[in-house]
Amino acid sequence: MEILGLLLAAAAVLFGLYLLAIRPARTGRVSKERRRSCCFAHRGLHDNRSDAPENSLRAFERAIEAGYGIEMDVRLTRDGVPVIFHDASLKRMCGYEGHVEDMTHAELKEFRLLGTDQRIPDLQEVLKLTDGKVPLLIEYKMDSNDASVCICAERLLKNYRGFYCMESFHPFALLWYRHNRPEILRGILSTDYSRSKGTGNPGIALLHFISRHLLFNFFTKPDFIAYDCMVKKALSRKLCRKVYGSILAAWTVKSPEQLKQLEIEYDWFIFEGFMPTK
Repeated sequence: MEILGLLLAAAAVLFGLYLLAIRPARTGRVSKERRRSCCFAHRGLHDNRSDAPENSLRAFERAIEAGYGIEMDVRLTRDGVPVIFHDASLKRMCGYEGHVEDMTHAELKEFRLLGTDQRIPDLQEVLKLTDGKVPLLIEYKMDSNDASVCICAERLLKNYRGFYCMESFHPFALLWYRHNRPEILRGILSTDYSRSKGTGNPGIALLHFISRHLLFNFFTKPDFIAYDCMVKKALSRKLCRKVYGSILAAWTVKSPEQLKQLEIEYDWFIFEGFMPTK
């Protein structure tokens, strides 16, 4: 019985430490207005078979016209310009064997997105277009521990008149914002990573485990959790909601039926392929 008691005590301590590790920021940081249900068009209101491909100015124009928030991806060029582009490689969207970080801003401007007349926009162009008309959800793409993309983007964003918040899979992006722009709402992105590359590498597997279970929350203190909506069994996400009252953002919602099912658990919705009813 004594051993059982010790084991139960140890389990209670470990569970307590776990709850501390996943603890996000105080819910009071987010106003009631911002907690309301909000739909963000994933990479703009895009259709890659049309003249409005993902992360293009035309896709963003369509989202503004429809009154949806905009989710976009920001990467940094070789010469330090924040541009709106999802992939590290230019292959899928531009048909070129090269990487965004290896190209200058001027070089990237020569490419067209999926054969349309749309170029790769930079952040300054997008901010001029949106001009505070709709909320922005900015995802920082970081392939290393260098948070330069946050620094360069904030040089433009610090004077932006509209509402925006940031999110990233990389905890260092949130950490940079926590220390340098604490007033900006920040969100951690996560999924179960079971199909991700590098899962056979012990170091990467460990990082994926920590990320999946939101254990980085201890020092990043996210204001919201943006989670892969296809992952149904995610204990840490559920506890962040029930214990701490966290805002949950679902990505990526792809049908009205799926949106209806997710409304019970989530607050914000990053969608594509249909038009949610506002």
